[in-house]
Amino acid sequence: MAKRGEGQTRLDDAARAGWLYYVAGRTQDEIAASMGISRQSAQRLVSLSVAEKLIKVRLDHPIAACLELAEALKQKFGLKQVEIVPTDPSAESASVGVAEAGAAQLERWLKQPEPLVIAMGTGRTLRSMIDQLSPMECPQHKIVSLTGNISPDGSAAYFNVIFSMADAIKAPHFPMPLPVIVSSSTERELLHSQPLVAPTIALGHRSDVTFVGIGEMNMRAPLLVDGFLKPHEMEELLQVGAVGEICGWIFGEDGKLLTHPVNERVASLEIPSRETSTVVGLARGRRKHPAILAAVRGGHINGLITDEEAARHLLAN
Repeated sequence: MAKRGEGQTRLDDAARAGWLYYVAGRTQDEIAASMGISRQSAQRLVSLSVAEKLIKVRLDHPIAACLELAEALKQKFGLKQVEIVPTDPSAESASVGVAEAGAAQLERWLKQPEPLVIAMGTGRTLRSMIDQLSPMECPQHKIVSLTGNISPDGSAAYFNVIFSMADAIKAPHFPMPLPVIVSSSTERELLHSQPLVAPTIALGHRSDVTFVGIGEMNMRAPLLVDGFLKPHEMEELLQVGAVGEICGWIFGEDGKLLTHPVNERVASLEIPSRETSTVVGLARGRRKHPAILAAVRGGHINGLITDEEAARHLLAN
């Protein structure tokens, strides 16, 4: 019989400690006594269970201030859905809180018995959101990717979420076997007309709900860091007023898509119609405030999940 490795044993202990603490409601002293370890060890194991995502913690009690901000944003920008999470000033992650709220909202859609087409963007926040999903069986739904799953070097794009989401919920999925940005508008048209791609495009156009990340535009932006844009292209875009992007589609401060050669090369699907689809944008963090504001101004989204700080910024501008 093969022996379990030390790392696996520690994860097993962490899972047990996390279950006892968060599910069974035991104190750390009780966990220590139950497992025959010190209180400090029990505390470390409980923390490890969260860090390793063995236990996923969500806040189910709405905070009054967040509800008031959400309602004010709905009224100001004509949004269908808004969810505001508390701001943690010390949080280093750009997705903390927002990813958990997005996962909870996505699960509510997934629990619907009627078949839905669910379109997904890409990015770090969405990847974190999918990591928070509970395992489900959803064969009645179809998941479609709005963006390509190929990086500029030909490898699979790490932050494309459709495959990990499909694994979590066991649903049919339709990837987009293209890069986010191609070499020319002619190449985009050619690729979109391919028999393997056309069905995905048609499905994306009739999505019932869409989840997208809202990206900032600067010299640290994901489109540049991940190699989809070159530094000189980013500098040109910033000079003509680029402040944000969704699925690679770049827009200015007023929310209008820029008339620029880069937008002519975006191979992602157009953002689904807000008339027929609920399009939920997820973003938080001060550096994304201009992009979030431009996204709601331009009507690119009709649903928003963000934090208190961003909400107050939107209401003040």
